[in-house]
Amino acid sequence: MADPKRQAKRVTRAERRAAEEAAQKAQAERAAKERKQQTIIGCIVVAIIVVLVAIGGFAVYKATHSSSSSQTTASDVNEAYKTLQSVKTKPANADDKAGFTISSKGYGKSVDGAPTVGIYMEPLCPGCAAVNRQLDPTLVKLMDAGQLNLELHFLNFQDNKSSDNYSNRAFNGAIYIAEHDSDPNHLMNYLSNIYAEDFQPGELTNYVPVDNSKLEEQAVKAGVSKDVAAAAFSGKNEYVDWLTASNNYTIQRPELFSSSGSFSSPTLTINGEYWALNNVSLAGLDLKDGFLKAIGLDSDQVGVEGKMPSIGSSKKPIDITA
Repeated sequence: MADPKRQAKRVTRAERRAAEEAAQKAQAERAAKERKQQTIIGCIVVAIIVVLVAIGGFAVYKATHSSSSSQTTASDVNEAYKTLQSVKTKPANADDKAGFTISSKGYGKSVDGAPTVGIYMEPLCPGCAAVNRQLDPTLVKLMDAGQLNLELHFLNFQDNKSSDNYSNRAFNGAIYIAEHDSDPNHLMNYLSNIYAEDFQPGELTNYVPVDNSKLEEQAVKAGVSKDVAAAAFSGKNEYVDWLTASNNYTIQRPELFSSSGSFSSPTLTINGEYWALNNVSLAGLDLKDGFLKAIGLDSDQVGVEGKMPSIGSSKKPIDITA
């Protein structure tokens, strides 16, 4: 007959092994479940990023590239404005808020009854490039047909993200073109050229030096005369002080702050009202259709003279999320 004590020990050891195996199995199941949850979360994050990039990239960029904050005071804005006005060499075609108004009538002239769209841009800004590529062809058609006025604002707050003062040189050249070439389309073409996917340089460690001859080449391709293009990128950079002062004033204007309480690029205004780019994705639209809806114009009316946006020159943009 078996010894009862030995049998009890064998049972105890068997139970202990079974308990250990059960615990290991439970731990493995928990780990597998956690890995699955992490994978799902990771996929959701990637999906969100993909959607934002598909929309144009500007939503991601705006969230991480602020230039000023709600700590700005009225005295700061006033001081920056005074500094802007006191710069010795100022472009004649810019208004007192550092904007270049262009229309089918040329520089400094607006078409009566047409909305005015302000665009605040920086040459190294990926989001600005995304907006340019998606929206500017439509904006130019509208401008040429007298359906829209444009107000361009040049910024340089990312100049230190290049190794050779790229922002200063690229937009000093843009200002020179605005001052010495009477055709606004040449300036718009130049901007499209430097924002092109195969031209716009990266930032910081991804930046590859761009010499003035490359910028000059883009200006000539845009329709600017060789003489004006050569002078624009001669290295004199006569408008950089004004560009910097206008940048420092612009990024402190609270009416240009997003809902996060800061200025970021790109920024668009319609008839002076801040237009939130993230509303485009909230409305389930692409940028072109969202913009046309906001100004009250059908897509088949783009470029048709006499067909004016319903908001005219004074109404606020239409809420595209309603």
